[in-house]
Amino acid sequence: MRNTQVLFKARPEGWVNDSHFEIVESESRAPREGEVLVRNLYLSVDPYMRGRMRATKSYTPGFELGKPLHGGGVGEIVESQSAKLPVGSYVSGMLGWENYTTAAAESLSLVDPALAPLSAYLGALGMPSMTAWYGMQEIGRAKAGETVVISAASGAVGQIAGQMAKMTGCRVVGTVGSDEKLRYILDELGFDAGINYKTVDSLGAALDEACPEGIDVYFENVGGAMLDAVLARVNPFARIIACGMISQYNLERPEGIHNLMSIIANRVLMQGFIVSDHFARMPEFHAEMGDWLKQGKIKYREDVTQGIENAPAAFIGMLKGKNFGKAVIEIAKP
Repeated sequence: MRNTQVLFKARPEGWVNDSHFEIVESESRAPREGEVLVRNLYLSVDPYMRGRMRATKSYTPGFELGKPLHGGGVGEIVESQSAKLPVGSYVSGMLGWENYTTAAAESLSLVDPALAPLSAYLGALGMPSMTAWYGMQEIGRAKAGETVVISAASGAVGQIAGQMAKMTGCRVVGTVGSDEKLRYILDELGFDAGINYKTVDSLGAALDEACPEGIDVYFENVGGAMLDAVLARVNPFARIIACGMISQYNLERPEGIHNLMSIIANRVLMQGFIVSDHFARMPEFHAEMGDWLKQGKIKYREDVTQGIENAPAAFIGMLKGKNFGKAVIEIAKP
């Protein structure tokens, strides 16, 4: 089958741009024994993918030059050499930035289109939402009455983490990069306070106003100046869930943090984690998050880009904070 692919052309130094990608036409490969051919429907663009563009060793393999980029995706089986995944099944897994991906059947998981729209398996029922779910439950351990700050609060992880904190009975404060996003977390998601960090004169003063009793839990998605300001305002025994630091991903020399002594003085737990280490708990996550979605306890927003040829623009825009909600590329309709 004719296949449009987005190849990784060059490793970026600093910000990613169009020159780091190449769009080509090819033919898909027929599946061998134990493999399937997937018609890709939705692809995910996520901040962690920026790290995979580097040549340095990391927790996940880097992208190969001259090969299609790949990440989380949802698709339909159109050819199968596996009894476990018949033609017509919907699956999620690591799929290429292309129209069709040939993959080992064992690398894919069946998804239920009756539970939620298929794109939700990349966000509200996918890796970003599980990141929020695990981080809040296992590291944040927020208690009713505590103050929880969520950075990148309207994003794929932040919007779920903030709503979980509200369900626990916490005061929830979100930081975002536009007034539209600010209205969303306040009016739609029910956050108690919000900060547009791009418009305030002083981030520290804004946090003081929004968190008059200090900060007990911080869900870290941004890093840099945001983390530094939070460290100056944490309460004793605060917990910092270190999920991501997107403000640093395109810097050749990361910003320094000046308030690290606060971790000692306030006996703060700051723990980083990679959600893929905990994928064995995916069924538990799907059951609980699925119930919350059915009951209307969790809302989510997606930012959908149409067409595989527009994947590079969607990725670059996500890194610059232009997306509003979970960034998804729609390649084809189910």
